[in-house]
Amino acid sequence: MNITKTTIKDLLIIEPDVYHDERGFFLESFNQKKFNQIIGENVKFVQDNHSKSKKGVLRGMHFQAYPYSQGKLVQCIHGEVFDVAVDLREKSPTFAKWFGINLSAENKRQLWIPEGFAHGFLVLSESADFIYKTTNYYNAKSERSLKWNDKTTGIVWPHINSLVISEKDLLAKKLEDLF
Repeated sequence: MNITKTTIKDLLIIEPDVYHDERGFFLESFNQKKFNQIIGENVKFVQDNHSKSKKGVLRGMHFQAYPYSQGKLVQCIHGEVFDVAVDLREKSPTFAKWFGINLSAENKRQLWIPEGFAHGFLVLSESADFIYKTTNYYNAKSERSLKWNDKTTGIVWPHINSLVISEKDLLAKKLEDLF
């Protein structure tokens, strides 16, 4: 397993060991003991989520407010997405900074997004299946959305001719209005 630190503290790229042979491949997608060693704390996942989206779908930038904040371990198991996390930890030196990475079924990368981040992705392939583990249960009253094209964060999304964005995400708040 290869772990890569990103430009934002605590946000990690995880690349599992993949074993290929004539039958296909095998990988261990999650191991609680190894994950806790990597993160340096005892993380407990309580919910798994799975979404399927077509090309051009942009989902995000979602997060849950305290005390229902969620850490997320995300991966794309079919297709390819551009995955983005924005640091919303107010006392962090990287507050409002973003990190983006291509996650795909081919590269098998995962991204660990700790509590305190907004998260979203853009589907680059014809379709994509995206799965993620969360450290807290979904709570509708705690759900928040940061505008996907907020000028303060300045996320640079890959160019797609036709974006598909939900009404909820179109109505998301600017960073300055979230706090």
